[in-house]
Order: sequence, then C-alpha cells, then structure tokens
Amino acid sequence: MLIRKISKRVSSKMNTQLNNIFLCPAVSEKYSTPSSHILLKIRCFRGSGPAKNNAELSVTKSAVTAPVKVSRVARTDAQTALFDYLHCTRGFTFTDAEHISKNSPHFLQDLISKVESEQDVFRALSKFFRYHPINEFEPFLESLGLSPMQSTSLVPRDLIFLSDDHVLLDNYQVLCDYGIPRSKIGRMYMEANEIFKYEPGVLDMKLRAYEQLDLSRSTVIKLVTCSPQLLVGDVNNALIGVVEKLKELGFENDWIGGYLSSKNMYNWNRMLDTMCFLCEVGYSGAQMGVLFKTNPALLFEGSGKQVYVLVGGLLKLGFDMNGVYALFLKNPQILTFKCAKNFWKAMHFLFEIRMKPEHIAKIVCSHMNLLISHSLKGPKTVLRNFNGDRHALCQTIENDPLKLFGLASKSDIHGIDAASKNPSKYLEKTEFLLRIGYVENSDEMAKALKRFRGRGDHLQERFDCLVQAGLDYNAVSSMVKQAPTALNQMKDVLEKKIDCLKNYLGYPVSSIVAFPSYLCYDIERINLRFSMYAWLREKGAAKPRLSVSTILACSDARFVRYFVNIHPEGPDMWENLKKSIQTS
Repeated sequence: MLIRKISKRVSSKMNTQLNNIFLCPAVSEKYSTPSSHILLKIRCFRGSGPAKNNAELSVTKSAVTAPVKVSRVARTDAQTALFDYLHCTRGFTFTDAEHISKNSPHFLQDLISKVESEQDVFRALSKFFRYHPINEFEPFLESLGLSPMQSTSLVPRDLIFLSDDHVLLDNYQVLCDYGIPRSKIGRMYMEANEIFKYEPGVLDMKLRAYEQLDLSRSTVIKLVTCSPQLLVGDVNNALIGVVEKLKELGFENDWIGGYLSSKNMYNWNRMLDTMCFLCEVGYSGAQMGVLFKTNPALLFEGSGKQVYVLVGGLLKLGFDMNGVYALFLKNPQILTFKCAKNFWKAMHFLFEIRMKPEHIAKIVCSHMNLLISHSLKGPKTVLRNFNGDRHALCQTIENDPLKLFGLASKSDIHGIDAASKNPSKYLEKTEFLLRIGYVENSDEMAKALKRFRGRGDHLQERFDCLVQAGLDYNAVSSMVKQAPTALNQMKDVLEKKIDCLKNYLGYPVSSIVAFPSYLCYDIERINLRFSMYAWLREKGAAKPRLSVSTILACSDARFVRYFVNIHPEGPDMWENLKKSIQTS
C-alpha cells in the first residue's frame, strides 16, 4: 500500500514540483510587502480647543505613516495607563493586564500618536479611556504574538469587550494554566480557532490525552504550539504512530521534543509514511536509529519530504521502485544531510552539462557511493578545461564515469582512485568509521580513511579485541581516534601487548585509555622497558605505580639515565635483557 501511495504522489503531485527541484535547484525568494498601519485620527487631548471634523474619525487603510519615535518615558506611561484601565476599570487579573499592556507595542504607539504632547501621556490617556472604551481584542491578540496585519481579520466585528466572549477567555486561561507561553497562543488562535470555542473541560481533556502517550508536559506544549491542529478533533493517530515507532527504535519518549521548533510546521502523516517506507526498503531498526540520531532534520525539517523528493528524483531518472529499494538498501547513508546534498549537487552538475537521463541513471546505479561521498565543483569551473564544450565533457564522462570524480571532485583524487578500484572495501571501511563516531564526509573522516589500513571487517575485529579485553566501547572509539595506527596491527599483536601490560606490570587494561599510543609501540620495546622497570621495582629502586607513558614515551638515552643508571647493577641487567630479547 505504501509503495503505491508514494508512487502515486510522485507521479502526479510531485511531478511538477520535481521538475523544479530536480532539474534546477530551487531558489527560494521571500517577497515582503510594506506593512500598512491603520491610523485612527481623533481630537488632541487638550483642556479646550475646537473639535476636529468628523471626517477625521474615519479609518483610512491607505494612509501609510512613518513610525514615530517614542521616548521610553512616554511608552512606560502609556503601558501604565493601559494597565490601570484593564485592571482597575475593566477588571482584568493583574497578570493578564500586565501582559497585554507590556506586549502590545503597535497598539500603544497608536494610542501615543493621539497625544499632542509627550509631557503627560499617562494623564491624557487616562482621560481618553474614561470616555472612549477601546476594542480590547486588538491589544489582546497582539500580546499573543500576532502582528496588527494578522489580527485585523480575527477581531470580532460585533464585540469590543473581551468579557463578552467568556468561552474564548476560559479556553485561553486553560492554555495559560497548562504552561503554554502567551506569546505562542496567537499562532494557535490563528491556525486552530476552533479550540477557543470548546465547552468547559474539553480543551484540558485533550491536552491531558497527549500526556497519556508517556510524553512530558513540556513536550506536549511544544507539540501543540507547533501543530495547533493536534487539539482539533480526536488525538492524532499519525502522531501516535510516530511516537510508537520512535519507542521501538530505542528513543526516549521526549526525544521528539528536543527537535520541535515553533518556526516550522509538521506533517505527522508524512513523517509516519517516511518511517514506514524506510522499513519497507530494508532499513533495520539499528540503521534507522543511527540515521535519526545523526540526522534528525530528516524527520523534523520538511516532515520527511527529503525521502519523497529523493524517491521522486530516482523515478524520474527511469528507476522502478525495486531499483529504488536496491539503491537505498545498498547505500543506507544516502539520506543523511551531507550525502543527500552531495547527490543533488551531482545531479545538478550532470543536468547542467546536458547529459541524457539514461546516462545519468547508469552513473547513479554503478557509482552511487561515490556520488554521495564527494562534493563536486560547479559545472562552469570544469567546463573551462573543455573550452565550454558541454558535449565533449558529457562524452568523456559517459566513456569513463570515474572521470567525473577526477575532473570535478573537491576531494583528494587518490582517495577516489582507491575507492573506485575497490568500492566494497572502501564502503566497509567507511561504515566502520561511521560506527565508531566519525562524521560522514568530514575532513576528519577523509584523513582517517588514509590512516586506517585493512578491510572494514578486519578493523572491526581488532576493535572488538580491545573491547573484549575489558575496555569500554566509547573509550576504545576515543582511543583509536587519537591513535589510528593501533588498528593497523594484527589481532594477535594487540593481544600480546595487552597481555604484556597485565603480566609484567600488573596494570589494569584501563591504564592505556589515557595513553592509547601504547598500542602503537613495537612489542620488543615494550618487553624490554617493562622488564627493566619490573626488575627495578623488585629492587625497590623505582616507584611502584609509574604511568605507562612515563616508561615508554621517553627516548632511549633518557630511559637509561633515569631508569637503568639509578641502580648499581642496572647497566648489566639492561644489557642482559637486550641480549635475551634479541635472541628470543
């Protein structure tokens, strides 16, 4: 069902979208229109003076006035006057009156503009409020985080007092009591106005229902402020599915709360479809767990849209769904942010030089691991070497696809050559490095690929050898990052060095965590120096618990001076040890 669902979406709705995204990278342009303020002109506040013409009382939307600078004192006086009016005259609670008066700057500026002089704003506005009741919905909605332009259409036409809409106030109070920031309630009012019309007890029940999913209150608050529609109707089944899937993958209940942003909108149905799709194309629970931990944006930015766009792009190249499955299964890292970015840059490059889709599909099929692992230069840069001849560049790449990476890759060509000669070996090593904490496509990863020698399974075997010796997994990961050449040795050599540490000195294996280079020293050097130090300890001529680095890291001359020569029989013992180790 899900396969058909994705195929249909790609074939119809997404086809138009992908023509823009896939064939040429979209450039998002945000057009902003100048906000027009509605200015209400009334007579100036003076003890006496002629009344203004009634025509000036009309609201003119076309009038655009430059914002007038207001002094801090005038603004504070206006806030105090509005607070007094709301709290003392209209009976608002202290907290509500204070929040509205301090968080409705546009409304206050309009009030101050009605005062002819800033000398006594408080007195002038207090007098104004006495004879001119304000529309309380305007400062109220602005204090909830809405701009005047957003709130204009939301202000009731037949009401001016908030107390006349007690249902709205009751539901607003429920949200405040639950802990939702007042500045976030405006978005909820705009996107899901229905929740402010619930009968008493309904909204609170809906909020508590999400806590039944074992989500903390702070996570529920983030959820409903990001997706107010969750409080409309029954509990959202798609969200339940996402939470349950994440639990199955080993994520804590509130992990989701750490990645929600009130700036984004979330499509929970698409998120659930994305997770189900990844299961169907062969991602294991462990792979999905790693994928979401290292790349949470895959779920939370665009609600899984990246998966749909990628699948759609591959279908447009001529792959069928089985071919898409095979690519995903063979290259599970394809959905990480860096890999997806590299892939789209490569597609843009190939389309820019006007390569035919069928040739692009062949390159994708045979060299996907290289496409997602290397960032390419811009096509204009590469075309300089071909005097701008796109056909010649296309022909070169079609004859030998690896030339694409030699000509356009920003990475070291030697690494690419090695990968192209034995891509499976390269991929195994890359997967091993990812498992121990290297960041994909980073400079650190590129250096590590050169320093670690051997197949990925051999490196894993040596890594496991150190873990089985009694070291913590994370400690070993840290050690091999500091001393990569430690894993370039055979498993039996590593076992001998660990055995030497325990038998000669009686040190715990954990003593090399602070000095992982111990594993890189020659076994003869280790045996010789440890034997000498053990003999000195027996004679009482050396401290009983010196660090491994103190014994091994110093030069031979320094070791002789500070270890061998401190005992009268030391030089003779040192020579005997050297002879015995050389003959053994």
